[in-house]
Amino acid sequence: MPNLRDLLVTWLCIAVAPASASPLFERDEVIEVELAGPIHSVIRSTERRTEYPFVLRSGGETLDVDVRVRGKSRAKICEFPPLRLDFRRTSPDQGVFAGQDKLKLVTHCREGDRAQTNVLEEYLAYRIFGLLSEVSYRVRLLHVRFSDTEGRVETDAQGRFAFVIEPLDRLAERVGGVGLQIGSVALARIDPAHAALVYVFQYLIGNTDWSFVTAEHEEVCCHNGDLLDIGGAIYYVPYDFDLAGIVNARYARPQPEMRLRSVRQRRYRGFCTETETLRAAIRHLNARRDDIRRVIEATPGLSDRDSDKVVDYLDAYFDRARDEEKLLRSFERDCIDG
Repeated sequence: MPNLRDLLVTWLCIAVAPASASPLFERDEVIEVELAGPIHSVIRSTERRTEYPFVLRSGGETLDVDVRVRGKSRAKICEFPPLRLDFRRTSPDQGVFAGQDKLKLVTHCREGDRAQTNVLEEYLAYRIFGLLSEVSYRVRLLHVRFSDTEGRVETDAQGRFAFVIEPLDRLAERVGGVGLQIGSVALARIDPAHAALVYVFQYLIGNTDWSFVTAEHEEVCCHNGDLLDIGGAIYYVPYDFDLAGIVNARYARPQPEMRLRSVRQRRYRGFCTETETLRAAIRHLNARRDDIRRVIEATPGLSDRDSDKVVDYLDAYFDRARDEEKLLRSFERDCIDG
């Protein structure tokens, strides 16, 4: 049976090639941004995904970017869908956006304070997994003033929070891996320690909208996760947490087959794995409890009330995790037999 200490070392000290991170994702301070362009036309082009020229202003810099709608479910249900920023026309070589090519921008889905809070809660999900593993997507919080040059979309002069996500190729470079575009993956090839960490993390945040299986109508594995090859082992890197309990978006509903009352109800969806591997993941996550709380409390724009709600939701997991053996038994009872 694997030694617990060795398992911890395996994924805490992953041998990665040294790589300089993008300046955009090296810091946590909020970036003030103005994004001006034909927002009305962009939103109307959800099906065609047409790119439109915009101007991005930040820190005294003015950059030309092309903007289009991105995403799947949110592109259909959101009044203001997520966007993709394409910097190729400008190719900035200095400033906070230096070296960027294409960036995913997570925006408010709908009007109102609740949708704005949801952006910050999803941002927190990324930050939490980043505390647990280097093999994770980094994010950077923006405060964006959207300006519709067509005058058709009413925008908030005070601005809204949004965040950008580290591109897959930058993540791969940072951790010394290679991004994979494959239709399926054998469970035996997936790094077991990192996979166990994903399982426990997804349970912590109440997310069931993910899978190691290729989603229906998709050709590339996996659902709401990217695959990286690092030293011959495959790592699943999760993304898209808007349907998680930590966010509790108004449009979020559990999949019918889950038989859950709401997305706030947790369900373990990990594959069956070695008990000691799972134990190591639980202990590592539990050891970061105070760090997780500090990140929540330090998140700009999150009210004390909403911060307390997030903490209370996560504390329900930590309270249950005090009985490690009972938690392990429940995970092993509910695990998916691969």
